[in-house]
Amino acid sequence: MKVTVIIEQNSKGRYSAYISDDRIKFGVLGEGKTVEETIEDFKIGYEDIRETYLSEGKKFTELEFDFKYDIASFLSVYSNVLSLAGMSRLTGLNQGLLSHYVTGRKKPTHKTVSKIRNSVHEFGKSLCQIDFV
Repeated sequence: MKVTVIIEQNSKGRYSAYISDDRIKFGVLGEGKTVEETIEDFKIGYEDIRETYLSEGKKFTELEFDFKYDIASFLSVYSNVLSLAGMSRLTGLNQGLLSHYVTGRKKPTHKTVSKIRNSVHEFGKSLCQIDFV
């Protein structure tokens, strides 16, 4: 079963990951200083629950994860590939504002999240069309 895992940055600049699906009868939480560390902690927690269920003879549904990020987490993960200056050019948003999103000083509106998502998706589509000779 495929489930959505939300990755968010908290007000202290740390990250958390959790399953966002009411069909799942157990909870898994991952935390860390980086998104990568958080995902790893989440996967360890999932494996611990899986092993506990199986050792107790309980039915366990294997899960496949679809990670979804808040803006701060996305910018943090992809900052080694997409600079804030590049994201500013891509989205049309002020670089300083994007910086506030990364640090958690400001939260983007739903409209701004849509603008960023649509810009990134269009950029991804254009990259998929590239071919080399």
